[in-house]
Amino acid sequence: MEQTEPTPAAPDLRAELAAGVERWRPQVQELARDIHAHQEVSFEEVRSAEAIAELLEAGGFSVERGTAGLPTAFTATAGTGELTVALCVEYDALPDIGHACGHNLIAGASVAAALALQPLVDQLGITLKAIGTPAEEHGGGKVLMLKAGAFDGVGLALMVHPVQDGVTYNPAGTSAQAVGRYQATFTGKAAHAAAAPHLAVNAADAAVLSQVAVGLLRQQIPGDHRIALYVAEAGHVTNIIPEKAVVQFECRAFTLPEYEALLERVRRCFEGAALATGTTLAIEPTEPLYEPLRQDDELAAHWTAAMDTFGKDTSPSAGLSGGSTDMGNISQVIPSLHPWLSIPGANVPIHSHAFAALADTPGAYGVMFEAATALAWTVSAAASTPTQRERFTKAAYRRRTFTQEGTS
Repeated sequence: MEQTEPTPAAPDLRAELAAGVERWRPQVQELARDIHAHQEVSFEEVRSAEAIAELLEAGGFSVERGTAGLPTAFTATAGTGELTVALCVEYDALPDIGHACGHNLIAGASVAAALALQPLVDQLGITLKAIGTPAEEHGGGKVLMLKAGAFDGVGLALMVHPVQDGVTYNPAGTSAQAVGRYQATFTGKAAHAAAAPHLAVNAADAAVLSQVAVGLLRQQIPGDHRIALYVAEAGHVTNIIPEKAVVQFECRAFTLPEYEALLERVRRCFEGAALATGTTLAIEPTEPLYEPLRQDDELAAHWTAAMDTFGKDTSPSAGLSGGSTDMGNISQVIPSLHPWLSIPGANVPIHSHAFAALADTPGAYGVMFEAATALAWTVSAAASTPTQRERFTKAAYRRRTFTQEGTS
């Protein structure tokens, strides 16, 4: 009969892994608090990336800095087993409001799990990688690293993400939206606003009309679609009619076909504004496309069982109403787990000053270490279950490469 339950090795290691997390608790909590205190935005996470790398080196990992040509990325490796496991580490902050998405907790959970697993990599037969992935908020660090080969050979990838209080710890069936971000530039013709306004082509008018059109479009889109925009430039002084206006916008949907359809409708809003005002229009992407998130069911089951041990709410989820992550791109090609970490008392929205403050509280760090233990247990269980181990080993990611002869 095919074996589907964990081998005895996995339960036997649970206590040892939990003790490993506790052993590193002081250093990891200090690290997470330091990341929170020094808010570094996308691609500028110099202090945070180096602090994490140094702690992983102290824990026995060999560390490659500047992975994929990104100065604030790294890959910490331990073990040589045939199954390669990646724990993704995020550490970028948001502009102005800091760690209002709790990336200090993401970093702490992945690092603590990696340090607990490190002494057991040979016993588990794994190659363990803690991959530092910068610029999740803006810039798509994981997308760039995936294309550059940083995830080649990885059979499963894991991380956690903080959310508000009351969200179930059961990730099965949850997802995150695809998102694409763009810049729309209207170009008109400048003229003196009093002496010759009739000779101008007002680019700012096009920006206003595009906002109105998108606002009206929102009445006709599905409830789980999202459009957001802001005017980045539309003139500088009152006596010159603006010849240039810039609008930054994004579109989100839970499937790529829905996303593409939404993007086309939004594009027409901008094209209509250009036509009405006589301006010219250029629309360019500003960041890589983030793809929808796919949760691996078997990894989700191990995680949920671990969270049951901690007495967490693991009731089935109806899914999330919004949000995106570049972990979605990883999950499309590698079996992945991206569960939600509910911060006690966080009855405020993420991406707010209030949530940033709550990400640096004893309650937040308490669930961070529970999550670290659950991540370590999930890796141990997956590596120790023969059928799952075989599936994840066979799933090892290989980029498609292009040669003169074709695709390989």
